Amino acid sequence: MASTPAPASAARAVLRTEARLFAREPAALFWVMVSPTVLLVILGLIPSMREVSAGLGGRRAIDLYVPVAVLFALIMAGLQAMPPVLAGYRERGILRRMSATPVRPAALLTAQFVLHAVAALLSALLVTAVGRTAFGVALPAHLPGHLVALVLATAGGLALGATVCAVSRTQKAATAVGTAVFFPTMFTAGVWVPVQAMPDTLRRIVEYTPYGAASRALDEAARGGWPGPVALGVMVLWTAVLAGTAVRRFRWE
Repeated sequence: MASTPAPASAARAVLRTEARLFAREPAALFWVMVSPTVLLVILGLIPSMREVSAGLGGRRAIDLYVPVAVLFALIMAGLQAMPPVLAGYRERGILRRMSATPVRPAALLTAQFVLHAVAALLSALLVTAVGRTAFGVALPAHLPGHLVALVLATAGGLALGATVCAVSRTQKAATAVGTAVFFPTMFTAGVWVPVQAMPDTLRRIVEYTPYGAASRALDEAARGGWPGPVALGVMVLWTAVLAGTAVRRFRWE
C-alpha cells in the first residue's frame, strides 16, 4: 500500500507546482516584477524629477518614487495578480476537490501567498538597485527599519488581496473588485502624487490607510530613522483587520 505523503512534503510539492505555473504567466510576471521598474525609469528620465526641490526637504522627486514603485509592486501582486488565481481555483472546484486529498487547500493558498510575496520583494530589490545605479537614489539609511516596513507592507498587501478574493464569488468578480480597489490604493501609495508632497491635511488622512502608512514608514527609514509607531501601528492594525475579514469570509467552494 502506498504511503500517504507527509503534509510538509505535500506542501512543498504544491509550492513547486504553483511556482512553475506562475512562471508560465508572462503578464503577471511583467506587471509584478518589471512594470514598477519601468515606471521608475520613465519618471527618472524626466529632467524635473531629478532636480532638488526645497518643497521636498531638499530631495528630488525621483528619490520619493523609489518607495512608491516598491508599493506599486505590492499593489500589483496583491490586487491584480493573486485574487483572480485564487477565485479561479475556487470557481473551478479545485479547492473543494483538494479537501478530499492529503493535500489540504490551505497548502495551495499558502503557496500563492509565498510566491506573490517573493515576486513583490524581488521587484522591490530590482527597483532599489535601478534607482541607485541609474539615478543615484540613496539606499535606505536605516536598513532594519526599512525591512520591517517592507515586510509589514507586503503582509498588508496580501491580506488586502485575500479579502478581495474572499468577497468575490467568481474569477471575474475578483478581477472587477480588485480593479475597483486598485485605483484608490494607487492614490494612497503616492503613484500620482507622492504622499510626502500632498497638502498637510490630505497627507495626514492618507497616512491612516494601509499604503499611506507604508509610504510614511518607508520614507522615515529612508531618511535614517526607525519608522514611527503610528505608521507601524496602522500597518499592523490594517493587516490584522483585513486578514481576519478574509478568514471569516473565505469559502472553499
